[in-house]
Amino acid sequence: MAQLEKKRLYVRRLDIPHEETPAKKLRLSKPSKSAALHIDLCKATNSTDALQYLLQFARKPVEAESVEGVVRILLEHYYKETDNSVRLKIASLLGLLSKTQGFSPDCIVDDAINTLSNEKSHQVLAQLLETLLIIGTQLPESPALRLRLVEVAYKHLSDTYFGVRNKCLQLLGCLGMVDAPLGKENEGAGTSLGGLRDVQSIISDYFGDQDPRVRTAALKAMLQLHERGMKIHQIIYDQACRLLTDDYEQVRSAAVQMVWVLSQLYPESIVPIPSSNEEIRLVDDAFGKISHMVSDGSWMVRVQAAKTLGSMLQVSPHFLEQTLDKKLMSDLRRKRTAHERAKELFASGEFSSGRKWADDAPKEKLDTNTVNLIASGACGAFVHGLEDEMFEVRIAAVEALCQLARSSPSFAEKCLDFLVDMFNDEIEEVRLQSIHVLREISTHITLREDQLDTVLAVLEDSSRDIREALHELLCYTNVSTKECIQLALLELLKNLNKYPTDRNSVWKCLKFLGSRHPTLVLPLVPELLSTHPYFDTPEPDMDDPAYIAVLVLVFNAAKSCPTMPALFSDHTFRHYAYLRDSLSHLVPPLRLPGRKQVYGLDSVDSGPGSGSVESAQLFLQQSLNRVSTIQNLEAPGAQDLLDLTTRDLLRLGELQTELAGAADFCATYLRCQLLLMKALQEKLWNMAVPLCLKQNVTATAAAQQILEETYKLEFLYSGLESRQVATIHHVRLQAKALQLVLTARTRQGLDLLIGSCEKFLQDVESFQRLFLTELPHLQDSFVDKLLELMPRLSSCKPVELVKILQTTLRQSGLLQLRLPEQIHRATATIIEPTGESDNPLRFTSGLVVALDIDATLEHVQDPQNTVKVQVLYPDGQSHVIHPKPGDFRKPGPHRHRLITQVYLSHTAWTEPSQIEVRLLLAYSSSSTSLTSPSKLGWSESLESLPPAEAAVEGTIPFSKAVKVFIMPKPARR
Repeated sequence: MAQLEKKRLYVRRLDIPHEETPAKKLRLSKPSKSAALHIDLCKATNSTDALQYLLQFARKPVEAESVEGVVRILLEHYYKETDNSVRLKIASLLGLLSKTQGFSPDCIVDDAINTLSNEKSHQVLAQLLETLLIIGTQLPESPALRLRLVEVAYKHLSDTYFGVRNKCLQLLGCLGMVDAPLGKENEGAGTSLGGLRDVQSIISDYFGDQDPRVRTAALKAMLQLHERGMKIHQIIYDQACRLLTDDYEQVRSAAVQMVWVLSQLYPESIVPIPSSNEEIRLVDDAFGKISHMVSDGSWMVRVQAAKTLGSMLQVSPHFLEQTLDKKLMSDLRRKRTAHERAKELFASGEFSSGRKWADDAPKEKLDTNTVNLIASGACGAFVHGLEDEMFEVRIAAVEALCQLARSSPSFAEKCLDFLVDMFNDEIEEVRLQSIHVLREISTHITLREDQLDTVLAVLEDSSRDIREALHELLCYTNVSTKECIQLALLELLKNLNKYPTDRNSVWKCLKFLGSRHPTLVLPLVPELLSTHPYFDTPEPDMDDPAYIAVLVLVFNAAKSCPTMPALFSDHTFRHYAYLRDSLSHLVPPLRLPGRKQVYGLDSVDSGPGSGSVESAQLFLQQSLNRVSTIQNLEAPGAQDLLDLTTRDLLRLGELQTELAGAADFCATYLRCQLLLMKALQEKLWNMAVPLCLKQNVTATAAAQQILEETYKLEFLYSGLESRQVATIHHVRLQAKALQLVLTARTRQGLDLLIGSCEKFLQDVESFQRLFLTELPHLQDSFVDKLLELMPRLSSCKPVELVKILQTTLRQSGLLQLRLPEQIHRATATIIEPTGESDNPLRFTSGLVVALDIDATLEHVQDPQNTVKVQVLYPDGQSHVIHPKPGDFRKPGPHRHRLITQVYLSHTAWTEPSQIEVRLLLAYSSSSTSLTSPSKLGWSESLESLPPAEAAVEGTIPFSKAVKVFIMPKPARR
């Protein structure tokens, strides 16, 4: 009662000022900022002080409702101010204030335009035009306003200051009418603009401006019109081409973009070649002109030109091929046929008498610089680009070659030699890019022996990334002869000997090399396996990685070559059986007639087909449907059904890798339900509290395990939809309710119980906010019943709350799980260390030793921030190491590679012991994508009540632990 009375008094106290405060706020809020600014500006005795006050004001945020008042004060001071720098700052502030969220700047447009009329300073004028541009982009739905601003821009285009002309052109580009010429909407505008002129012709007049910055701005304004959807006129093409030879690199750079845009808009248009009767497609002409820019004096223009060439896929094949040939085609003139020459002579009535030297030479004077069918730039453009002194240009040229070669198999064959030569580049980034490019176009090409020799020389590179990229390239490359296969195998075995850590990458490479070239491997088999028709040869050592590499090559070739197994020795069949079990991902199943009974070999031709995947999906769905009938069963039968279904789903995940993620997800969810059911079984809750302490311990452990499993479900699987996340949070809420009930039964102390109840109610409210859209799908669930009882729960005593929770928990049934299209489980496989060596890693105690870690990660989102390495020592100590972002590579989609070093240290041991190394996935429930928007939306009402889950962080082990022997020795004295 006393507490209730206090509350009433507190409410009464709040109620009294509540009626007066809004009035005060309304009266003070709007003019507060402007009044303060007005007072400051009035205090300023000179322009320096005024500028200082304006700078201080610019650092403070302004509310949307105060902006108009502040703008009025600024404009009032602007008209009185004589100093240019202060007026410039005010003009800048007007633009900044126009961007304020929630403020519509249409009320200040007239004032902003009026300020231009009397302004004498060019810099201030440019800044005011910038402000008008900001206002215009903030109000895109007002065509009348845009037209006014365009007229203002046109009026000031004749200004002598380049900055004003720049801003005017920018205004025309960003706000010029896309669909109508200037002046069409307004009768008066036509006269002021000198007739009906469209915005393109006005901008193009400034392509020849005396200032290069204005020429650049004009080109960029035209490009801006193109981005806004206006079709640029073809007339602009000649002007843009002339600007390619401008003295300033910014102009040339913008001109390259302009020429490219026009080549994409009018690729099939015919343009004449100067000083010639020839005509050419516009896209071919543009290609030649941009190719010429690959030899530009500025490296930035060269990079842009090279990149642009890669996107010109409509160019004619003979132009494309000319980029790889430095030889100019007969002074770039097209030779006339003998028939054409004879016809011309006949028409003129003159034939050669043979008495005068060269009397049949052409009569016209020709300038070879002007007569060109294929512009000189196109001749060897990529050769120049690939030999450029700047590595950025070389990379751009390599990428452009890749884009063009992908769409033209004939060009891919011709540029092969050039790309292979780039493997010897001095810059690692260029070498790596050229390897990736060759990999992308590998379907179009077959390597000759000399080319393969150059490619394989890169295996000597000390960079692991380069070597692995080359292994990946060899996986997808076709070679021409058996000598190529022999050469590749020899170099890969050398690589294996020099860099043993490349073992898995080399084996994988040989797997694909064998499966792609079975007929080339066949004649090499006797030599590779050292077999003899008459004599027995010694059995090789199965622990030798080089011998395994040879077997991987041979067995993968044997899959498509049924005559090959006849060349195998008896021990080769035994080795096949061993490798098929130990390295099943590298050794395919083979049909070996008559060997199945002896060696237990697989006679299956291929892995599971699409039909088996469909039947597995059907089985998965049927299992979930069967579990949904659990409500009708008694407790023991329901538990048995959940147990059996969980076991079936786990086995399904092992058999069908495509469904492993979905099957594991369902199995984990059902395990949570099984744990919950066991914890809520009848006998536990009918017993007196002191008699069921043992059962309470079991139930507490179950609740804790369910919580851990829900975090795994939420953060270990990708591809989840909002419905599944809501289901996971629902199970988590049930586990928390169970914990609360157990806390009330086993622990004494009212304060602890009150705190737990409040926290639980916060969790329920948080759930309701986060999954408001999913609540209709949670009919008759635990949370649905709680939300119905919410008014009662928030006002009742803790003991009564616990009783309600206990009853609701036991009455609520299993929530049906609906699977999304695709669920993937995050997995990690540690390749190095293997954990097989018995030789301990020895080091002096107290010092450190580096342990190399090499792991592959599948379906891990944002691995740089979430993946950690855990080292567990025999004495129970545990160290968690966060790898550097540079230790992660991305070889393919949804796949990452972690190559890092972990530093170990310990005091002296008497004998070697094993440490465990595993990978952990770190999570934070505050970072989940579903919670963050809700938190932002509710931030105001939740200032005093943060979401209950905001601070839940933890780690999930998601790789098998690898054991490594280490031996710290005492230091010598």
